[in-house]
Amino acid sequence: MILGIINPRRLWEVSVFTSVRLITHRRLLADQLRRELLEQHAGHMLGGGWLIVHPLFLMAIYVFVFAVVFKTRMGGTREMPLDYTAYILSGLIPWLTIQQALSKSCTALTQHASLIKQVVFPIEILPARAVLSTLLPFGIMVSVLICYVLITQGSLPLSYLLLPVLVAALVPWLLGIGLLLSGVTVFVRDIREVVTMFLTAGVFMLPIMYLPAWVPGIFKPLIYANPFSYIVWCFQDVLYFGRFEHPWAWPVLILGGFIVYALGSRGFQAVRPYFGDAL
Repeated sequence: MILGIINPRRLWEVSVFTSVRLITHRRLLADQLRRELLEQHAGHMLGGGWLIVHPLFLMAIYVFVFAVVFKTRMGGTREMPLDYTAYILSGLIPWLTIQQALSKSCTALTQHASLIKQVVFPIEILPARAVLSTLLPFGIMVSVLICYVLITQGSLPLSYLLLPVLVAALVPWLLGIGLLLSGVTVFVRDIREVVTMFLTAGVFMLPIMYLPAWVPGIFKPLIYANPFSYIVWCFQDVLYFGRFEHPWAWPVLILGGFIVYALGSRGFQAVRPYFGDAL
């Protein structure tokens, strides 16, 4: 059974099938994505404006706490080229995006049972729209970091040009995990609570607030065993260090994305026929 699930040929076929369905229904996906963004604040005075206000406010709080209140004196060296605030934000931004994508994916199907029961509806779109909707606040948070680095340093590292590559490598991770979580949650609703606990603790389990060198040796394997650490390191390379400080993390990010997407697609398509009965 397990060998059948992880069969490389089958994984490739299913991931291609899922990708083709998403591409074929890209207009419907775009429409659903627009609905996902606008319906969050439907009826509010600011409406879609909250999509910008929320991430701006969150980033302003982090900048104020770490740059104004703590005033941690760190940076200005080759090992730590920028200040501590920039270091935290460079790792926190991708993690907040992952956090939001995973959280929304858990309820992507259970909240739209009526659509799933319509046989003609391509239900892969639901977890995809939940994941892709997180890219807007991601872009706003990155914009804040860019402004902060320009104000404090006067210029940006050329590595910022690699941001599109990072986003392209991150999306397969989010889609793969989103597909798997959305499918499993249909049958095991407790998955959402488990994911919530993991996401709450995740910021302290990743090299976001601290450098790996600060961690006692006995706990370092936990950081290197966490696949999300490699995502954070790649973003820190681009947004903070301005160089490939963690070159081993890049193959994990790129190749891991394809593997996670294939496994997520395989798991989703395997349980898809039973969604109607479970919902």
